[in-house]
Amino acid sequence: MSEATEAPLVGAHDGLRVLGPSDLPALQALLAQDPITHVFADYRARLTRLEPRWLGGEMWGWVEGGRLVSACHAAANLVPVNGTPAALEAFAARARSRGRRCSTIVGPRDEVAILWSHLRSAWSPPREVRWEQPHLTISGPPAVAGDPAVRRTRPEEIDVVYPACVAMYTEEVGVSPESGGGGDLYRARVNQLISRGWSFARVEDGRVVFKAEVAAATPHACQVQGVWVAPDRRGEGLAVAGMAAVVALARAEVAPTVSLYVNAHNTVARRAYERVGFGPAGVFATIMF
Repeated sequence: MSEATEAPLVGAHDGLRVLGPSDLPALQALLAQDPITHVFADYRARLTRLEPRWLGGEMWGWVEGGRLVSACHAAANLVPVNGTPAALEAFAARARSRGRRCSTIVGPRDEVAILWSHLRSAWSPPREVRWEQPHLTISGPPAVAGDPAVRRTRPEEIDVVYPACVAMYTEEVGVSPESGGGGDLYRARVNQLISRGWSFARVEDGRVVFKAEVAAATPHACQVQGVWVAPDRRGEGLAVAGMAAVVALARAEVAPTVSLYVNAHNTVARRAYERVGFGPAGVFATIMF
């Protein structure tokens, strides 16, 4: 382990603690051990500087010998980072004591499985569990030509982009993001991605026929989500050429490595990503409530 990954937590006691701004260097040293797998937690740490009002939750740390060895992002998503068995048990105990506040548990499959083994008796049954989601990455040029019509979307196109995002979310998750009065919040999230230059699409005759977004990014990597092709245009190769374009744009202007995770049963998508040049980097799991 390099010196950069051994940053101490000054005055830290062993065990679980809620991390704050002063712990950011130690957390970033931990995240640097695997910056691609932990891109989401790294992005959230950089964005919020571990200020609770910006996190919308907490970042938990597990300290052994005065050093941070594991962490867990605990907000809308419960996301373990380098979780040891002892750390995951402690994180689950804190999550149980606070009651379920997350909508998903997501991360490396083995860590999610341990977390859930400690939580399942205390929390309500999940709506869906996805135990096998291959985590894929690409760190070089795409293997096929990109679609020249795929581009960043613009703020004035929100009314064009938003319906496609709702359709993708509903198809992928099984419920509409607008259910329960969530439409305004979801629309704001779509607007945010557009304004950051993280929304990419092919637009024809005023409607989106292919789209994808960058959900999280650091100087090391970015994570793509929301890949979608209009149902009446599937089978034309739009996903392969579209993702090749997204990879090229993201690697040039966002981060050098592009990552995503996909459901194992979605063989069509997996074949498309393989053709683009994505390779395996592990297995994720997602538990949805």
